[in-house]
Amino acid sequence: MTAIDLNSDLGEGYGAWRMGDDAAMLDIVSSANVACGFHGGDPATLLRTLRAAAERGVVVGAHVSYPDLVGFGRRAMDVASEDLIADVIYQIGALKALAQAAGARVAYVKPHGALYNAIATDARQGRDVVQAIRMADPDLALMGLAGSPLLPLARDMGLGVVAEAFADRAYTPEGTLVSRREAGAVLHDADRIADRMLRLARHGEIEAVDGSVIRVEAVSICVHGDSPGAVAIARAVRARLQGEGVSIRSFVTAG
Repeated sequence: MTAIDLNSDLGEGYGAWRMGDDAAMLDIVSSANVACGFHGGDPATLLRTLRAAAERGVVVGAHVSYPDLVGFGRRAMDVASEDLIADVIYQIGALKALAQAAGARVAYVKPHGALYNAIATDARQGRDVVQAIRMADPDLALMGLAGSPLLPLARDMGLGVVAEAFADRAYTPEGTLVSRREAGAVLHDADRIADRMLRLARHGEIEAVDGSVIRVEAVSICVHGDSPGAVAIARAVRARLQGEGVSIRSFVTAG
């Protein structure tokens, strides 16, 4: 692979509560998953983030979530289809309006947290999210976990898809993410993470927690913006990849 996308979850601050360093991350990544208000991101924060992304030519995606501000979108919810579809359409619409005002364009959708994990295996909720995206804007792509059943489901339903891997998360031998409830689920060593992502870009491989090697075919790499040391991790990944001849480039054109 000669080029790969680098994305991060941004715009997640809320009022007086700051989450991550959006400005620094926007100087590093090629795509930004911008919160939509359901797990984080007040309107003014979102507008500032979108303006900053537009100024840097960073591609924007809608980071939709369960309605869970208190739990930061990381609590599992059994949301009825009618509600889930409406929630996703609502979030996409809100971010698209803010993006238009900021001179940006929403190009894709990446579910957040518990919703992301649920739809990787829950076909009903997966179909609901895909249907909602199609109803909001069928030209939007869906970003999801590489190797999950969600991606072929979305393709079959007519959406473009973007397969991603996670730089700062540990993987199970089955190719899923280790639960945040377990020790070692979140990785912090920037140099080790950078080496893992170079192996991913070069060979499509990641080492799982048990030492086995799994195939991960991804066109985008995520660094969580709220993780401790996120900026340093993202810089290390970008520098390592570029130093080995892998360019950082989004899967779509900004604007």
